[in-house]
Amino acid sequence: MPKIYEYLGIIIFFYSNEHEPVHVHGKYNEYEITAEFLIENGTIIEVRIRPEKGRKPLTGSKLNDFKSFISHYGERIVEKWVEYFVYHKEVEFERINKPLK
Repeated sequence: MPKIYEYLGIIIFFYSNEHEPVHVHGKYNEYEITAEFLIENGTIIEVRIRPEKGRKPLTGSKLNDFKSFISHYGERIVEKWVEYFVYHKEVEFERINKPLK
């Protein structure tokens, strides 16, 4: 389970055996949510936030923090997905403790 970011206590990660579409998980305590990236011609055209089966979904301010992070870091998340799953490279973990503006 490569962790790629921590944002205000939310762990952003991939499971090691992921599948398409490109997506990332966000976990805060026992809560988890998924963001799927729909990509066309190398450009993110839509991001779908959905609950993870069998898990309590993020809600309230933590859900808003996750959405804000995904909106701001979406392209970099997709790059890390490609690095890890296509090129089989390790991805760098980054911790961000200040709210995005």
